Amino acid sequence: MGSKKGLPAERDRQRPDPGPEEAARWVNAPGSNLVGVPTGLLASAAFHEFPLPLHIAGTRETHAALFAALQKAESAEEAGQRFQDYMEMTFGPQAQAPESPAAPRRFRANYLRLLKGWGYDSNSPEGAVMKAWVESRFGIPPTYHRTVIRRFAGPAWIRYMTDRMSSRFDNNNIRVQLDVLYEFAQWAFRQFFAPGQRHLRLFRGTNDFAEHPWVRRLDAHHAVVRLNNLVSFTADRDIAGEFGDIILEVQVPAVKVLFFNGLLPRHPLKGEAEYLVIGGDYAVRMGYF
Repeated sequence: MGSKKGLPAERDRQRPDPGPEEAARWVNAPGSNLVGVPTGLLASAAFHEFPLPLHIAGTRETHAALFAALQKAESAEEAGQRFQDYMEMTFGPQAQAPESPAAPRRFRANYLRLLKGWGYDSNSPEGAVMKAWVESRFGIPPTYHRTVIRRFAGPAWIRYMTDRMSSRFDNNNIRVQLDVLYEFAQWAFRQFFAPGQRHLRLFRGTNDFAEHPWVRRLDAHHAVVRLNNLVSFTADRDIAGEFGDIILEVQVPAVKVLFFNGLLPRHPLKGEAEYLVIGGDYAVRMGYF
């Protein structure tokens, strides 16, 4: 658990609101997306209050065999196993063209290695590849990688671009793997985990707002903050308190969840009831641990 730094009111006075140029960032983002909703709307607090269904164009059609097999699953555990079997068959070593015995063995990226790297450090090259996936599929650029990214082509943005282009992790159709993971998570939510539920109550601990600045302050305990384009939450408030004295409580739309504990029988993020959430401007309730 982080140490407290002054009383809540003292901390509040140290957090400046972003200017209007910063608040307009999503609308001015240059990237397109593959989900059919304008980026400015997709990243807005209004969307998060009234979410629309989202699908990554072409993913379910391309991987129709997987989703046909999932319909036969009788439990979440069976569905998760079918998913992992399919991913191994489609993207694992046996799915690759045979290499010459003399050729050096290539490192093949896969979604589990990215999740493991994210679990160690979301500012790692693995984290940059995952943020790049969000940017390419949802159009939302990252606002933080190792440090605050204030502008395109600035030093922080260049560091992010260098990490995201790491040949060690950006290969083997890794973005397609994340597409399939996202669509599977959405299917599993509706089928087993939260049928008919539009929002999840999740928590995040922090000690300052450098990584997720205010867009609008409502009162002492409520604000709209700008979350990074991919960010970790937990369903357990006590676990959130281990990462900071300020607890952000958020109603996260299910359509913004890429991954969650319980989705797969084998994965490296089991310890913290973790959810990986696609970012934007979120209404938050601020409590203190």
